[in-house]
Amino acid sequence: MLEHLNLDDILFLDIETAPQCSDFHQLDSATQRLWEHKSASMCKDGHTPASVYERAGIYAEFGKIVCISAGFAYRLPSGDLAFRLKSCFDDDESKLLKEFSGTLERFMMQRANMLLCAHNGKEFDFPFIARRMLINGLRLPAVFDIAGKKPWETPFIDTMELWRFGDYKNYTSLKLLTHIFNIPSPKDDIDGSQVATVYWKEKNLLRIVRYCEKDVLSIAQLFLRYKGMPLISAENVSSSTEF
Repeated sequence: MLEHLNLDDILFLDIETAPQCSDFHQLDSATQRLWEHKSASMCKDGHTPASVYERAGIYAEFGKIVCISAGFAYRLPSGDLAFRLKSCFDDDESKLLKEFSGTLERFMMQRANMLLCAHNGKEFDFPFIARRMLINGLRLPAVFDIAGKKPWETPFIDTMELWRFGDYKNYTSLKLLTHIFNIPSPKDDIDGSQVATVYWKEKNLLRIVRYCEKDVLSIAQLFLRYKGMPLISAENVSSSTEF
């Protein structure tokens, strides 16, 4: 499977997002009204726009990116696969996105056929990054400028979409797929539903970064399983401030 894809060209990534404010009542009145409209379907069983505001991070219009982790696989002199990670994280989203854009440009300079790979990336990570870049007044990196392109022309790989094999009726989590493919991973610390609390209440951004990097490695390992290739050993995984 996926014999036509060159592992060297792929940058694996994952993002973590949070609501733009720590509390619904910190929003200006216009944004509060817009969130009330957006969250109407969530406000059941006694829930209110304020009580469901912690879910605002899944919407690019009401959330912000707090971490983007990316990684790529490469061969060691021994022939074994290794993996290098880099994370861009900051309370200032614009600063974070500028750093990530620079990372992309450097990676693209070395790989003319660069592809981005994420789990549920086509529905979440890729459009969320592009939308937040535009909202922050930043130029879209070429890899995200897909207007007018046909679906098969976009440089995106989605490990969840690959697992569907044409079936669009269900969502399969990364956690489930890593389990059934026997992909080892560090003991879970948090999950995506807890990121808003960890960010705004615990103010522990580094904890979120560690979680994000774990998911990037898991996505790469899942891709290797799809290709029938050996997994990357834990001792061959490293983090870097630059690619």
